Amino acid sequence: MESFQTTSSIFALPEQAKLSPGDFNQAAKLLKDRAGIVLGEHKQEMAVRTLARRAHAVGHSTVHEYLEELARNSFSPEWEMFINAFTINHTAFFREQHHFEILARFVRTRKKPISIWCSAASTGEEPYTIAITLRESCPQPDVGVSVWATDIDTNAIERAREGVYPKERVKPVSEEYLRKYFQRGTGRRAGMVRVKDNLRSIVEFGVFNLLQNDWPAPGSFDAIFCRNTMIYFDKDTQTKILERFAPTLKPGGLLFVGHSENFTYLTDVFRLQGQTVYVKK
Repeated sequence: MESFQTTSSIFALPEQAKLSPGDFNQAAKLLKDRAGIVLGEHKQEMAVRTLARRAHAVGHSTVHEYLEELARNSFSPEWEMFINAFTINHTAFFREQHHFEILARFVRTRKKPISIWCSAASTGEEPYTIAITLRESCPQPDVGVSVWATDIDTNAIERAREGVYPKERVKPVSEEYLRKYFQRGTGRRAGMVRVKDNLRSIVEFGVFNLLQNDWPAPGSFDAIFCRNTMIYFDKDTQTKILERFAPTLKPGGLLFVGHSENFTYLTDVFRLQGQTVYVKK
């Protein structure tokens, strides 16, 4: 089986690849304006290498030229790669287990159709965990149950759609669930697992930028997962996104956030209901 991992070519950074303060500020502004991500000054070293590689990849002799090209052309296909390069995809199956226990109890009280939005799906571990929870908790889960899984990182979403993982990635998944929801690889695929169609059928993947204007319709979702993502935004952007989440939730809908995120002081559209779980007021 071919490797599902890619490696970037390593090259020595030329002198002209170094960022001036102006270049770093421009990169930070472009990233924040387009994706809401705050590029702190402590990340300058990472930014140098990331931007130098992207500039080299598209044939620019300096990072300054690369950034100027992005600034001039808002429709450049390189924007996708620029944003992907600064997206962190740290995720796992059944990460923060208590959230899925709460979700299981919650969906048993809801009428169909039941729809969950995983708004930072990364490489798919989280939305597939949500799908497992729905299949285990909802009667007749093949009907009226769905997960919309989105991320701004196009590369991550493609990996999520494939649903193929090294066995080490599924260690948090019980043997029972592995048998029910995953196929084990053999031969050239030994050491890999693939998500079965009984999960894939209820998950729809898509690319979505939380700063874009065309949001889902009001009352679309019973619950939204947005975990460990808002920490990359400033407070104004966090507030804006929270206040846009609220209308998309059905009455009594839940918002699941990361273990280090607390938004009670930012907006009054949600009420804290439990450990990093909010309910729409």
